[in-house]
Amino acid sequence: MARVKSSFVCQECGYESPKWLGKCPSCQSWNSMVEEMKNDYSKTNHLSISSSNKPQPISRINMEEELRINTNIHELNRVLGGGIVPGSLILVGGDPGIGKSTLLLQTSQSIAKQGHSILYVSGEESVKQIKLRSTRLNIHSDQLYVITENQLEQIESVILELKPEVVIIDSIQTIYHSQIASAPGSVAQVRESTAHLMRLAKSNGIAIFIVGHVTKQGEIAGPRLLEHMVDTVLYFEGERHHTYRVLRSVKNRFGSTNEIGIFEMKENGLVEVENPSELFLSQRPIGIAGSAVVSSMEGTRPVLVEIQALLSSTSFVTPRRMATGVDQQRVALIMAVLEKRIGMFLQNQDAYVNVAGGVKLAEPAIDLAIAISIASSFRDQATNPYDVFIGEIGLTGEVRGVSRIEQRVKEAKKLGFKRVIIPAKNLKGWNLPAEIEIIGVNTVAEALEIALGGNM
Repeated sequence: MARVKSSFVCQECGYESPKWLGKCPSCQSWNSMVEEMKNDYSKTNHLSISSSNKPQPISRINMEEELRINTNIHELNRVLGGGIVPGSLILVGGDPGIGKSTLLLQTSQSIAKQGHSILYVSGEESVKQIKLRSTRLNIHSDQLYVITENQLEQIESVILELKPEVVIIDSIQTIYHSQIASAPGSVAQVRESTAHLMRLAKSNGIAIFIVGHVTKQGEIAGPRLLEHMVDTVLYFEGERHHTYRVLRSVKNRFGSTNEIGIFEMKENGLVEVENPSELFLSQRPIGIAGSAVVSSMEGTRPVLVEIQALLSSTSFVTPRRMATGVDQQRVALIMAVLEKRIGMFLQNQDAYVNVAGGVKLAEPAIDLAIAISIASSFRDQATNPYDVFIGEIGLTGEVRGVSRIEQRVKEAKKLGFKRVIIPAKNLKGWNLPAEIEIIGVNTVAEALEIALGGNM
């Protein structure tokens, strides 16, 4: 028998220690060290992807175009980079009940219609429960096989016998390897199960989807090593009280990262949203102070969203600074620029900034829209509802250029906006469209002069 030994493993980052520690030295998490039993089977039982490969010059490698599996779901294809690559390992994370299983079942139905065989492995639900969901989603196909199994060795034998083109594991936290003494969901089990599935996918050319639970911080549960092992990491985001969902790519070896796909949750499943900008702006108030529209790039797609700001007087010594959907530190920086360069007295104002619709924006091109919305709320003066603001703000109050200005302006024109305020540097190097007015600004003061009619 293999020799069994124990060690204490951090459940957040995977750090191992021979003794218990109250605080993890690696990720600084408290009370995350859990004792796990492990053996030395890995020295003899690990299988390589291919032991017959030999080093060869990169110039002599024959490059063949990889045929992707078309999911027939355009939003999913966009996030994946054009379809599913055979032999790839894809990690899908999201909050419980957000719609991960629904999305993967609908994807399975779409792929099975094309004649591809799919194996759906569930470690959390029985086959009857999966049948109930599939009936509600109107999913019926002889090419979609369903099994309830938790043991990794049994799953591997089923895969090798059935030889499907796509496998879905729901979820990785319920799968366990019989030769590892740790409980399912532990760091050792999740790490080894994912490594085993990776070797299985690469050696047999099978595309494998892995569903992963997320922590309270919204990250994949288990060690961060899990995200480095897979080829693609997708996050399924959304709020329970909102009907739409955002599928975001944060890692993709076969396509662009930071791509998003928009879906709307309905009774019969997830439905693609072809024009997300129109969805995010559908409930935008007109003539209300504190609102500004920005054209943000999500991967290769321009999306128009509304940024809202609310400033109110405070009686506390330290005013509150709260932000939803944008970086709170970035909001504090922009308010400091408005105070120093524009002369606004914001030290006695509580500030709340929100991206309408629950979208999360991270690029610096949204700075100008944040500044305009804050100034609009502070002066209680509404901006022009047909204006779009694009630009990054520097500490000296300058408005810096951004990338892909043509796509941003084109999206604003398509949605019916009449005027776009952009950095002056972005006026050069492309043909300005005649149907929409484009104004270049060098400083935040110039942008405020144009946006609020000189009443600053």
